[in-house]
Amino acid sequence: MKTPLIDPFQRAISYLRVSVTDRCDFRCVYCMSENMTFLPKKELLTLEELDRLCSTFIGLGVEKLRITGGEPLVRRGIMTFFDAMTRHLGSGALRELTLTTNGSQLGRFADDLYAAGVRRVNVSLDTLDDQKFADITRWGRLPQVLKGIDAAQNAGLRVKINAVALKGFNEDELFNIQDWCAARDMDLTFIEVMPMGDIGNEDRLDQYWKLTDLRARLTERFTVTDLPESTGGPARYVRLEETGQKIGFITPLSHNFCESCNRVRITCTGEIYTCLGQEGHSDLRAPLRSSPDDAVLEQAIRNAIALKPKGHDFDYSRQDVSGRVSRHMSHTGG
Repeated sequence: MKTPLIDPFQRAISYLRVSVTDRCDFRCVYCMSENMTFLPKKELLTLEELDRLCSTFIGLGVEKLRITGGEPLVRRGIMTFFDAMTRHLGSGALRELTLTTNGSQLGRFADDLYAAGVRRVNVSLDTLDDQKFADITRWGRLPQVLKGIDAAQNAGLRVKINAVALKGFNEDELFNIQDWCAARDMDLTFIEVMPMGDIGNEDRLDQYWKLTDLRARLTERFTVTDLPESTGGPARYVRLEETGQKIGFITPLSHNFCESCNRVRITCTGEIYTCLGQEGHSDLRAPLRSSPDDAVLEQAIRNAIALKPKGHDFDYSRQDVSGRVSRHMSHTGG
């Protein structure tokens, strides 16, 4: 067995998030600009290159693989890639293959995803109001997403809803979203908005809804119990005793979760970001394309992991966004 990937702070890297495209059929305001210029096809990793890259990481100890975008299901031929990853599930090397999606294409692909070994999907959904959904996604339509969620559950996929907490936007829907998820037996995770992309500081400051405040509102109606469990990601979980529902909180600003970080991200162009909240990255596309020898790629991966920082430093204090990064969330992958 090859030596596993260990970063400079003795954290084992077992979780890989891979963006397969920068394209999306939505234009969510906190993720990308309305008039995006997308990458030319030649700069994107091919599906075969994605297979080789992910397989190399799996050979180095990655056990969880999450596919992201953009919207991963708009990538042409993407099921070819999911089907190829099935072999790693079959061998036991990969424990979980999953994806984060906006839900728009689940009606088309839910059954195929289940057949490929996917058992859980995260659906990004910030509101249950038709007009507000159209406003925040710019191009999206809520009924299409709701039908996709129906298709996913009918196919046997476990659905988790990810909602970005946005002050002045979905504060009034907290209990509507929570009740809806409980009625459908879906887990729910709230995420603090992060300072990424070219949207001005003022907008992000106005949008920032601290999740400790959101939790305090939940305690007005429910008995909230902290749970010790972790899925290997950044979420902290609680249980609402009256419903038995599990609620997650991802708090990159109000509570830094970096001490247990076990993941890295690959962009659709083969850049590896070892921290979502830092600009530093390394190029894996060049070694991937320069040699058919996986040893060259493995060494490039190890060199990148050796540069993984201790953590990010997002900060909204003093009414300014410090620690922000210039790239859009869609560039790195959700």
